[in-house]
Amino acid sequence: SLQGQIEQLPAPVPYRNHVAQARLGISQAEHEEFFRDMLGDIDEPTLAYGIQDVQGDGSGIEEVNQLLDSQLSSRIRSIARQLGVSAASLAHLAWAQVAGRVSGREEVVFGTVLMGRMQGGNGADRALGMFINTLPLRISVGSQSALAAVKVTHQRLSALLGHEHASLSLAQRCSGVPSSLPLFSTLLNYRHSNNGAASTDTLSAWQGIQTLSMEERTNYPLCLNVDDLGDDFMLTIQAIQQINAQRIGEYMQVALRSLVEALEHTPHAALNSLPMLPDDERELLLAGFNDTAHPYPRDVLIHQLIEQQVNQRPDACAVRGDSGPLLTYAELNQQANQLAHRLIELGVEPDSRVAVSLRRGAEMVVALLGILKAGGAYVPIDPDLPSARQAYMLSDSAPRAVLTSNDLLADLPDLSVPVLVLDNRDDLAQLAKQPSGNTDAKALGLQPNHLAYVLYTSGSTGTPKGVMNEHLGVVNRLLWARDAYHVDSNDRVLQKTPFGFDVSVWEFFLPLLAGAELVMARPGGHQDPDYLAQVMSDAGITLLHFVPSMLDVFLEHRSTRDFPQLRRVLCSGEALPRALQRRFEQHLKGVELHNLYGPTEAAIDVTAWECRPTDPGESVPIGRPIANIQMHVLDALGQLQPLGVAGELHIGGIGVARGYLNQPQLSAERFIADPFSNDPQARLYKTGDVGRWLTNGALEYLGRNDFQVK
Repeated sequence: SLQGQIEQLPAPVPYRNHVAQARLGISQAEHEEFFRDMLGDIDEPTLAYGIQDVQGDGSGIEEVNQLLDSQLSSRIRSIARQLGVSAASLAHLAWAQVAGRVSGREEVVFGTVLMGRMQGGNGADRALGMFINTLPLRISVGSQSALAAVKVTHQRLSALLGHEHASLSLAQRCSGVPSSLPLFSTLLNYRHSNNGAASTDTLSAWQGIQTLSMEERTNYPLCLNVDDLGDDFMLTIQAIQQINAQRIGEYMQVALRSLVEALEHTPHAALNSLPMLPDDERELLLAGFNDTAHPYPRDVLIHQLIEQQVNQRPDACAVRGDSGPLLTYAELNQQANQLAHRLIELGVEPDSRVAVSLRRGAEMVVALLGILKAGGAYVPIDPDLPSARQAYMLSDSAPRAVLTSNDLLADLPDLSVPVLVLDNRDDLAQLAKQPSGNTDAKALGLQPNHLAYVLYTSGSTGTPKGVMNEHLGVVNRLLWARDAYHVDSNDRVLQKTPFGFDVSVWEFFLPLLAGAELVMARPGGHQDPDYLAQVMSDAGITLLHFVPSMLDVFLEHRSTRDFPQLRRVLCSGEALPRALQRRFEQHLKGVELHNLYGPTEAAIDVTAWECRPTDPGESVPIGRPIANIQMHVLDALGQLQPLGVAGELHIGGIGVARGYLNQPQLSAERFIADPFSNDPQARLYKTGDVGRWLTNGALEYLGRNDFQVK
C-alpha cells in the first residue's frame, strides 16, 4: 500500500468486468451532453507554442524533475483544506494558467489523465489491466477571481470523473474544433505516488524480483506529471526540445506560488493578473534582449549632420542622377539654405508643416533639406496619389507653404497658402536673392524634439493618418545605420523608394550625413528591374533597399550584369521568405542581405537582422532591437509574453513618434505609457503586429493581429 505496509490482498477481479461496466455504465448520450456543455463553443485548439503535432514517436523528448520546496507544498495542502478542494484542483488550475500563457488563450483545454477505476464497478481496484484514460478539461483563466476559478475547477474536475470511460474522440466531436486538428497539445497527469520510504517488510517482499526495464513515453509535445508524495510534490516535465522542459517547470512553480499567495491574501484578484514568469526570464525579456543603450548626440539635428559633411568635402559629389553628377555638397547646401531662408520669410517655424509635391530628382533633395533647415517638417504629397487623397492630406496637414513644380501645379487643389514652384523663373529669382549661409537653429528655437516630417499611412483601408516623427528619433536611426553598415564617403546609395514611405528617409539622409553619394533613380524607376540593374551597375551602387516582393522580381528578371561594388542590400516592408534569401545568396554571392522591421510610427526601423546561409528554419527573423530601442511582446492585458509565445509587438525608446496629427484619441490608443520604464514620459507604440522572441534574442514576425493594411 502507499503506507508501505504488507497486507493480504483480496482475490483479483477479471478485467472483462471493467469492460462490461464501461459499456453498460453511463450512456453515450450522457457523455455527449456533458462534453457538449463543456466544449461546444470551443472552436480553436489550445496549442502550446502553436505546436499541433500530437502524434510524435516519443523521440527528442526532454525530461526534467523538479521537487517543490516543502514550504510551498505545505501551503498548497493548507489552502486546499481551507477551501474544501483537492490539491489536484490547485495543480490543474495552475497548469491551465501555464497552458493558457504559452498558447495565448484564456479558454484553455488540456488533457488530464484519469485513473479509470472510479466508475469501474466493484473490485475495479483489484483488476489488472489498462484503466487510465485521457480526457479534456476546460478551464477559464481570464478575469474571474482566483477563488472562483479554484471552485469551478474543482467542480468541473469532479464532474469529469463521472465520465472517465468516455472516449477522447467523442469529447472532441462535441467541440467546434475540426477533426483534422487536435483539441489540445498538453497533458497533466496527477498521480499519488510512493515517496520511496518503504518499510523493511515491504522491501523484503520484493526480494528475487528484478526490474528488467521501464519506459515512459508521450506522443504529446508537452506533458506534466505531478506526483503527490504525501507531503511533497514532484513535477516531472516531458517536452520536445524546442519547448524547454526546465523552463516549463519553472513556469508551473511560479504559477502555483502565485495562485497560493492570491488565495491566501487576495482571493478576489483576477486570475489573469497573477504572474507566471520567473524573475530571470522577466529580466532577460526586459533587459537582456533590450540592452541597447548607446551614446549618440542628443542635441543635433538631421541637417546639422549633413552640414558637417559640407564643411569636410564641399566639392565632393552629393547628389547624382542616373546619368551623372547633379550637385556637390556645397551646391546642395547653398540651394537648401536659400530655400530655407525663403521659407522662414513665409512664416515657417519649428513644427510648421511644409508640403512637397515633386517628382524624384535633385529638386526633391533640395526641398527636403531646405525645409529641415527652416525648422519645418516636410509632408510628402506623392503626385501619383488620387487627387482626393492629396486634397485630404493638404487639408489635414495645414501646411505653411507648398513646394511643387510647373508640371504638377495644376493637379493641386486650390490652396490658400504660399506655393513655391521650384522650376518657375520668378520663384527661382526670389530664391537667388536669399542668403546662402546656414540657418541658425538656436535663433529659430529649433530643438531635436521638433518635427522632421509627417508621413501619411494606411490610406488604403480608411482615412490616412499623419505620423509625426521628430529629429531625435530619426538621428538615432541614421547614426545607428551609419555605424552598423559602415557607410562612408566610399558609398553610393540608391534612392528609389517613393518619398511618401519612410524607407526614403534613410535613403535621402544617410548617405549625405556619411559623406557618401546619393544616387537618384528616375521617377518610376523603382518599378523597373531592368532599369534598376542598369543604374546599379553604371553608378556603382554599394547599398540599396528592396521590398522583398520587388527583390523577388529583380532576381527573377535581372540581366546578366554584375554588381562588383554592391556590398549590402536591406529589406523591409514585408516578411522576407527564407526561400528568397537563398535565391539572393545564389545570385549575389558575397553581398550582405539584411532584414529590418519598423513601422512609420517609430522612425523607420527598430529591429535588424543580418541573414546568413547557415541560419536555421524557414522563417527569417526581423532581428534584434537597434540602438536605444526597446521591443516588447505583450498579451492583450499588456503583460510580457513568455519566451517563444506570440503577442503584439510594442516599441519603446527614442524612436517612438510623437503621435498622429490631429488625432489625439487614436494617438492615446496606440501610443501608451511605458510600464517598464523609469521615465514617466516614456511611451510604447502598439504596432498591431504579432511576433515572438526566439531564444537567441531575435524577434520573429508572425503577421498582423487586426487585418490592418499598413
